[in-house]
Amino acid sequence: MSSAASTLSPLYPNVKLVPRLNTERGGANHGWLKTFHTFSFAGYWDPRYMSFGNLRVINEDRVEPTEGFGTHGHREMEIFSYVVSGELEHKDSMGNLEILKRGDIQLTSAGTGIRHSEYNRNNKSMVHFLQIWAEPHTRGLRPKYFTRHFTDEEKTDKLVTVVAPVGSEGVKEEREGSGPAPVQSNVTLKSTILTPGKTVEHVFPAPVSGETQRKGYVHVIQTSGYNTGAAKGNRVRVNGGLELSEGDGAFAWGAAGDKLQIENVGTTPAEVLVFDME
Repeated sequence: MSSAASTLSPLYPNVKLVPRLNTERGGANHGWLKTFHTFSFAGYWDPRYMSFGNLRVINEDRVEPTEGFGTHGHREMEIFSYVVSGELEHKDSMGNLEILKRGDIQLTSAGTGIRHSEYNRNNKSMVHFLQIWAEPHTRGLRPKYFTRHFTDEEKTDKLVTVVAPVGSEGVKEEREGSGPAPVQSNVTLKSTILTPGKTVEHVFPAPVSGETQRKGYVHVIQTSGYNTGAAKGNRVRVNGGLELSEGDGAFAWGAAGDKLQIENVGTTPAEVLVFDME
């Protein structure tokens, strides 16, 4: 490990961290939609950022009142929405229609194909959510739909698993229910609302056969408002070195037992997502 890499992760020097800063994300302001893209998407293309493990899309979207994404199709992709604020209407070809609010997670396993729309039917407030796509481990599956809800209290100063692979501990293949939403992909999503001075840890599981490391990704949600400039607001420190603010992220690689320690070094609560992938 180089000295530069060790400086970013002094507590766990074998963990490699590569920052993905807010100012480096792709994105656009379409008026009705303000969006950021961690990976290449729509009009943003960068061959360095096509995917990371099975993780294909992390879009941080803000949709204005009465606007939204019209009916469109997907296939062979696991798609989940993490609602930060406001109300998001989901309607699909499987007959699902509901309004998602803060703390809700909607997961669509597109399989052989679905069509859906996502709208902000509220005529006063914007909806802020993260749209996340992961590539499935098996093709040709029957489409399925799941929702889960996690309160702020559940996530405060705890790293809570909100999405996990089918077959993992505590994962139930029920449309609604407790525990993580089931995903047909080798990706796990954890969430925390971290108060000042508090710390949470993610422990890297054992890598798959033939590999020496797992992949991770940390994302600090932009909860203080839309900002295309240098990240500001809530601030966390990863592994005692790398500091991230709202909109910033970091790629991570670690062996079994290595850790991602996330500490809130700011003055306000930070909402943080942690992904774990093969």
